[in-house]
Amino acid sequence: MAKKLDVEPSHLKSHLGYHLRVVSNAVSHSFASKLVALDVTVAEWVILREMYSFETNTSPSIIAEITGLSRGAVSKLIDRLLNKGLVNRAEASGDRRYQEIKLTREGIKLVPKLSEIADENDSAFFSLLSKSDKEELRKTLVKLAEAHKLNLNPIE
Repeated sequence: MAKKLDVEPSHLKSHLGYHLRVVSNAVSHSFASKLVALDVTVAEWVILREMYSFETNTSPSIIAEITGLSRGAVSKLIDRLLNKGLVNRAEASGDRRYQEIKLTREGIKLVPKLSEIADENDSAFFSLLSKSDKEELRKTLVKLAEAHKLNLNPIE
């Protein structure tokens, strides 16, 4: 039998990361479950929202760069969105290897609805915080993300 150390190891719940994960998981799972009704995953929402910012066609490689996802992952997500009628894809003129993608009319109409769900989900979890508390929390999380070069979109 191993001997106990003289120093008591820190308790699980003494770590900020533990509490951050508890809240993050709850917020994420709640959002994901609300998206099910619209047949959209969180990963698809990320792609749709990023594409919504483009006024013209874009490419899967640009979406991969913006989201931090691999081109393969973006390609699979684009295929799913194509099957759902939310995205169109066409080969660019002059180069068959380059594909252009854009939201369909249905995709354009869906993004504000999904954004409203995201806003309501945030409100449900963070409404007990004051406006200044929310801003301070956001600044702190952004500071940590920047310091650790965490620039990927969370999709799970």
